Amino acid sequence: MNGSGVQRRSDKYRITIKWKLLVIIIIFIVCVLLSTWFFQMGMLSYFYQNATFRALDESADAIEELLYDEVAAKNKAHENSREYYFDIWLLKISDKTGTVIFGENGSGGEYLPFITNKMEIVYEQAKRNSGTYIATIPLDESKESFEFKVLKDNRGRGDMFPDITNYSGHIGTLHGRIVNVDGQEYMILQYANLTPLNSIFTMLEQQTLLIGVAMCVFVFLLVAILSKFITKPIVSLNETAKQLAAGNYDADFSARGYREIEELTATLNYASRELSKNDRLQKELISNVSHDLRTPLTMIKGYSEVMRDIPGENTPENIQVIIDETTRLSELVNDMLDLSKIQSGTRTLQKEAFSITQTVRETLHRYEKLIMQDGYNIEFQAEDDVSVIADRSMILQVVYNLINNAINYTGENKCVKVVQSVSVDRVRISVTDTGEGISAEDMGEIWERYYRVDKVHKRATIGTGLGLSIVKGVLEAHGASFGVDSIPGNGATFWFELERAPEPYAFDAQYDNDINGEL
Repeated sequence: MNGSGVQRRSDKYRITIKWKLLVIIIIFIVCVLLSTWFFQMGMLSYFYQNATFRALDESADAIEELLYDEVAAKNKAHENSREYYFDIWLLKISDKTGTVIFGENGSGGEYLPFITNKMEIVYEQAKRNSGTYIATIPLDESKESFEFKVLKDNRGRGDMFPDITNYSGHIGTLHGRIVNVDGQEYMILQYANLTPLNSIFTMLEQQTLLIGVAMCVFVFLLVAILSKFITKPIVSLNETAKQLAAGNYDADFSARGYREIEELTATLNYASRELSKNDRLQKELISNVSHDLRTPLTMIKGYSEVMRDIPGENTPENIQVIIDETTRLSELVNDMLDLSKIQSGTRTLQKEAFSITQTVRETLHRYEKLIMQDGYNIEFQAEDDVSVIADRSMILQVVYNLINNAINYTGENKCVKVVQSVSVDRVRISVTDTGEGISAEDMGEIWERYYRVDKVHKRATIGTGLGLSIVKGVLEAHGASFGVDSIPGNGATFWFELERAPEPYAFDAQYDNDINGEL
């Protein structure tokens, strides 16, 4: 009681799937927000500069393609200046002196005069760098000129990607490219603003905060919906499972949802049906075994009292009745023990080569008294003596129980036929009765434990009534094929098949039988 109470208290404080789902999604959202913050805020400077460098390259490529026609090149420079907000100059180079043939201030800044004075520096740097030079430089609008201080360039000087996110002044990128068209040198000089980014950074910061709040609200709504969708069928299954645990085997698991829940529902319904059937069969077993135990015990007690109380009743016939009923009790107990051992797997196989034909013949000798007294006709048909490798005592038990079953259910003519059929590598033993047969609905159940086709329990003519369960256990342990064929009203044929032993075993078995016969 205390243990179960502790268990219930510990279950009470365990996290439910609803809250576990909430924690998992919150962790996921936090990871997403941190990743977004890192790439959108922390890497803002890097991404922005890269995007600007690509745009400068694309603009220079487009102008270079049209430099064979100065008018077309100027128009393209004008178009790019407006589209990308670049300051663009086109210079015609003659004797290392550049003449500006086009210039436009697309950035809206006041840097045009300052940069124009530095064109010679850009030209010289581009010459030294295979015709292209890129430099990130700071600008100060308060000065009429500026010092050409390079923060980075494509020749490896300075920080390749300086953090310009919170830079208070102005930073821009100069892009110079020297182009030779039919012996005439041109220089395409472009300038793009990189700062200020303070306003963009502040805007993105606020935007990220709002996204985070919106996602938190979305998470709580999502968890509420998902937890209802996921946990509701699980809670329903749990409540029904409690009914099943309490012994209500008619409990119906009807939860619906996603595939796993429906598969679990089907499995639990199957388990419920099997438990219900097992419970019914166990109750039948108790009733049947009680009946089988009570009858011989009553007879033993009655005959014993008669022999004690009535002079002259101590006869051999009365003593034989007591012995017979004691034997029946012993057989019932032994069969129950055998069935328990087989089903628990504690009874191991002791395989050997033996003649299955002789084993059947030996089994039939047990019924000589029954044949003489009660008029039973048990026929055995076998053309050859065939050997198998199996546990001989267990196979003998199989044959014995199948014949017992046939005797108990055969018709009024009391005929039982045992047939041995031989194929290339297998031997089939079949036992046929002439009784009422087995219906299709009972065909798959007769091998189950405690099952009886005849629902009204009656005392078996011979045996204990547990034979078919023992037969099934033994044959399954051997990996043998077995089954039953029946048409209601025309009897039933129970059969099993074993693999034949290799020829040397068959020869030795036949030789032993011949020697025994001669002796």
